[in-house]
Amino acid sequence: MTTTRICVDPVTRIEGHLRIDCDIRDGQVVDAWSSGQMWRGIETILTGRDPRDAWLYTQRICGVCTTVHAIASVRAVEDALALEIPLNAQLIRNLIVAAHGIHDHLVHFYHLSALDWVDVVSALKADPMATERLAQGLSDWPNNNARYFAEVQSRVGKFVASGQLGIFAHGYWGHAAMRLPPEANLMAVAHYLEAMDYQRKSNQITAILGGKTPHIQNLAVGGVANAINPDEQSALNMERLAYLKTLMDELQGFVRRVYLPDVIVIAALYADWLPYGAGVMNYLSVPDFPRDTKGTDFGMPGGYIPAADLTQFHAVKHFGDPYFEQNVKESIKHSWYKGDWTRSPYDGETVPEYTDFQQDAAYSWVKSPSFADEPAQVGPLANVLAGVASGHAGTIGYLNTALERIGAITGSPVPMAALHSSLGRHLARCVRTQVLYDMMVENYQALVANIAAGDTTSFNPPTFPKGEQMGYGFHEAPRGVLSHWVVIENGKIKNYQAVVPSTWNAGPRNQNDARGPYEASLIGNPILEEERPLEVLRTVHSFDPCLACAIHLHDNARQTIVRVNAF
Repeated sequence: MTTTRICVDPVTRIEGHLRIDCDIRDGQVVDAWSSGQMWRGIETILTGRDPRDAWLYTQRICGVCTTVHAIASVRAVEDALALEIPLNAQLIRNLIVAAHGIHDHLVHFYHLSALDWVDVVSALKADPMATERLAQGLSDWPNNNARYFAEVQSRVGKFVASGQLGIFAHGYWGHAAMRLPPEANLMAVAHYLEAMDYQRKSNQITAILGGKTPHIQNLAVGGVANAINPDEQSALNMERLAYLKTLMDELQGFVRRVYLPDVIVIAALYADWLPYGAGVMNYLSVPDFPRDTKGTDFGMPGGYIPAADLTQFHAVKHFGDPYFEQNVKESIKHSWYKGDWTRSPYDGETVPEYTDFQQDAAYSWVKSPSFADEPAQVGPLANVLAGVASGHAGTIGYLNTALERIGAITGSPVPMAALHSSLGRHLARCVRTQVLYDMMVENYQALVANIAAGDTTSFNPPTFPKGEQMGYGFHEAPRGVLSHWVVIENGKIKNYQAVVPSTWNAGPRNQNDARGPYEASLIGNPILEEERPLEVLRTVHSFDPCLACAIHLHDNARQTIVRVNAF
């Protein structure tokens, strides 16, 4: 039997530079390698700096995941100092986290991954009236009507007729694995365009509370910089709070009546894809949306699930939980860094040593994290499974509804085991978005009530004792578990490491040569056309890769690294 090597480099519709190599035999992937193609040096930049400034730098790891790094960074320093956070600050942070997460999930499904399943050109063959019947059978969304679908079809037709597909260029249109009927494709393209407006509304919430986005400006070690005064125009007042509620109400309709039905129908119409893309089934998530000042009570649970066995779920219970702290390690055995070690992030180093792509040695700038010495998948699927295992009512309710509706379309029950798949990750991300919306409402109501009760405190100033302090901060970011680890000595950063979701998922083989989640998830995937490996993209995109977070570029000598001409 002949084995063919294919290389997808770069993987597009992601943040950063990712290379995927696959060995194909008899139309299936039999081996895979995930390689990050740029070096992250933010940890090097932070050495010797004031810990209170770290969050401003770490936001620059990525232009998409800015807020999440800021949150994890201040939590790390606060953990090192055992610093308690005012309730208003927790609630404001939670609102930013929820809004950012909803924005991120909408962008990922519609604008970064839906085109792996939706054939834009096929939408030109659709009957707008038949599209209306399909869409209204799923949801009562106001734009699910023939007139709107015909307008969208006309706009797409002008792209095609001009020979310039614009934002829809370079897709694998007409690929044998694209099997949605034209009406489903037209509905999805219409919602793709609408999603641009609704992700913006979610981002407005982040900007109002954070001062700007990307790169929010309101955080501080010890709380937030938002002044709270219901009667002051320049502070967080009742007018701004009321406008936040207006944006939240507008966002609810799209999240509930468009995003959820779209994911359900695509999963149902591609039901034969539910067996593909499982890979690593050790799942890791962390709790988030703290409801108290100490980070011991959370709106969303998290923990570790070994080998997909929900009965073995072990909860992560609070900020600074030693169970999480003692089990996270990183290996550089197959990474372009100096040495061959597996260590806690507290002891991690970021010393580059490039050797070119060597599939049996070093082949990536991404390190390989492990939990309890095993690779772990992180992300919305891990988060949803933790919710199920811990009995989280919102998660269970939305998930059961989604699985029942998929089963109603396919005509057969869909077991929870179907979540261990590429499509399962999309469904879990959508379920998580529904819960994020609930969290946003809960935290908004709690903030308004707390201010109405007379509490306007938003900051607790930190103090830095002599000697050494160590701490870590975690956050369940849109792509999964994010943790920042800091060692402080006499008020300055001695060591800093960020272990990000795409490091967990995109990591190369670990210290025991076990494949990372991207690599493992590709094994067994069908490949219908080796020259157009759509199925590789489907599975990799289902993780929502952010290689800018997993790796970054920095030159201490401040030399010109690359020059780009903009046209």
